[in-house]
Amino acid sequence: MVLEDITGKPVPAIDVFAISIKALVEHLMDVLETRGTGVKPNEIKWILTVPAIWTDSSKQFMRESAEKAGIHKDHLSISLEPEAASIYCQHLPTEKLSGAESGFTMSKVGTKYMIVDLGGGTVDITVHEKLAGGGLTEISRATGGDCGGTSIDADFIQLLAKILGAPLIHLMQREQPDAYLDLIREFETVKRTITPSKQGKVNMAIPYATLDSLCKTHLKEDLSTAINASPYANSISLRGDKMRFDANLFKSLFDKTINNILTLLKEMFSREELESVALLLLVGGFSECALLQAAIKKMFISRRVIVPEGSGLTVLKGAVLFGHNSEAIYSRKIRFSYGVRCRPIFNPEVHDQQHFIVVNGMARCENVFDIIIHKDTNVIQGTTVNKNYNSVKGKKTLTFVIFASDKKSPMYTDEDGCYKIGKATIEISDFSQGQNVEVEFMFGNTELSLHAVEIKSGNRCQSSFYLI
Repeated sequence: MVLEDITGKPVPAIDVFAISIKALVEHLMDVLETRGTGVKPNEIKWILTVPAIWTDSSKQFMRESAEKAGIHKDHLSISLEPEAASIYCQHLPTEKLSGAESGFTMSKVGTKYMIVDLGGGTVDITVHEKLAGGGLTEISRATGGDCGGTSIDADFIQLLAKILGAPLIHLMQREQPDAYLDLIREFETVKRTITPSKQGKVNMAIPYATLDSLCKTHLKEDLSTAINASPYANSISLRGDKMRFDANLFKSLFDKTINNILTLLKEMFSREELESVALLLLVGGFSECALLQAAIKKMFISRRVIVPEGSGLTVLKGAVLFGHNSEAIYSRKIRFSYGVRCRPIFNPEVHDQQHFIVVNGMARCENVFDIIIHKDTNVIQGTTVNKNYNSVKGKKTLTFVIFASDKKSPMYTDEDGCYKIGKATIEISDFSQGQNVEVEFMFGNTELSLHAVEIKSGNRCQSSFYLI
């Protein structure tokens, strides 16, 4: 995977993530050393948080990035962000939960609530119920989308592109990246101050000299003239180094993102198992947006919306608690159906003719989705599913491809909604003959894993699971 920096230069994604994680690790170790704690990196259990809606391969990518940053794999765990926030909120008193009734507590047995993790890049939604044993169970599979707070930044840039032209904005990114970043940072600061009742003008500092110079050079007119010639002449003006927006125009930049979030929430509440869920817990940095809070409260007037104090740090603090007790999440819902591709004997009453093939004189059906576990299955941590596979005589490894599907009971691996997620390779100790191998797939944790044993010898096989 390759990313582009602000100037358009391609950079390997794993290098970017590894360097970022390494910088955080080094910063923490510097602080610990300054405070004289004597704590060493190998004495720390590191928790890496990721959105619950991320794919298995994305989680593996983050793990590999952390390992490349110098974190040993045995000292690293993956935590799902809305789960971490949910764990943290179990420990908050009522006065720390804005919107909660007097005496309310998240830790009451039987309490059901939807956690809406509103981050910068993504919105992550899951639903938990408090169990008698103190744990949390997921009662509906996680969902979400790429409609976090930075989506509003993108719409702001689109607005500028309508005024100045996309080529000039791209030129600014490439040739004046510092000025461009200053512009985005200022927009981030200002957008946090916007409330539903905001009227009049919204003032925002801009890199005026840079923008004006670019306009004169490439548009042959100054910045003020470009604005006055745009469709926003009556809504945007300049005063010194500040751009003044009509408040309604500025608030409209939030509309698309907020509507996308409301659509996700409506989809969640349309699920039968969530009819009785009356609490929404908003966490993450974007949850502090007053416009978003107001829109959610207006849309779901019959449900109570709760915003924890310091909601932007709930995931961080919850991740620490998760590191001390990963069993706080008792069970999870499987988001996809998982299976492997196989070629069973062709059955005309079950299989379609399109998948008919002949192998060694035998009529078989190709690309059949052999289910390992069904979507929406509720699994406790460490749940295992055992499947038997046969190796081929003379081959040192048994290899099979693992697929995932949006459907609960997919039939074929080449149908819509089905895709390849990775490949498992199992080393055979005695390949002088075919071996019957029992593969144990482990579900219910934040990451998928598998183990394999040769049934005849009882030998535990060396196995690797590479996700695409």
